[in-house]
Amino acid sequence: MQILTFEVMLKLLRKLGYILYRIWFYILVTVPILIFFPFLLLTTLSEKTYPQFFWLARNIWARTILYGMGCFPKITREQQLIKGKSYMLVANHTSMLDIMLMLMVSSNPFVFVGKKELVKIPIFGFFYKRVCILVDRENIKSRTGVYRRAQRRLDQGLSICIFPEGGVPEENIILDEFKDGAFKMAIAHKIPIVPITFHDNKKRFSFTFLSGGPGRVRATVHQFFETGILAEEDKSTLREEVRKIIYKNLTS
Repeated sequence: MQILTFEVMLKLLRKLGYILYRIWFYILVTVPILIFFPFLLLTTLSEKTYPQFFWLARNIWARTILYGMGCFPKITREQQLIKGKSYMLVANHTSMLDIMLMLMVSSNPFVFVGKKELVKIPIFGFFYKRVCILVDRENIKSRTGVYRRAQRRLDQGLSICIFPEGGVPEENIILDEFKDGAFKMAIAHKIPIVPITFHDNKKRFSFTFLSGGPGRVRATVHQFFETGILAEEDKSTLREEVRKIIYKNLTS
């Protein structure tokens, strides 16, 4: 009876730890935004000041969250990003930490292409809708409008980031099928694709509520795929080649 009671207590303490870990995450997401709200707001008044917003998001917001959660980034690079050059950044999507870790991967300012539903998140959503390229995947007009907005951002010297699974897959799926959008866009704009593997984010902070914990969050930046000589009909082959590299790294 005493053993059973001890085991029950351990389970309750573990669940409490998971809950507190989640609460702490949302505190770390919110507090830096509130503290630096005037500066963040000023840097979103014009697209010309987006690099300053990106610097704040990368060096203060993302670092505060990752290090505050005890999730210490370790980034391995097979090829280096060139300052001032535009890229298409693609990675597997398993966690809300993906946003922060992606910011740590690239010091080159980039813009996320993301689903419009995230604008509903209090405080975070206010800035999300001001600086990201939003897409309603159920709306054809919205999807086609993404290309026009992405072109304007690329013309400004920025990069684009898309999670090509089109959402977060079920927990038991290692890597979902990729959508065409990122690859079609990269070919159309003749920019290199940068495949990135996030190895640990699902383990550290998945979308399963009672889970997670501190530790290393590793990212591998793989060799880039050049698109300069590719045509739109090559997008499917390119898509599968990029997916194969990320899948191999997730399963090795």
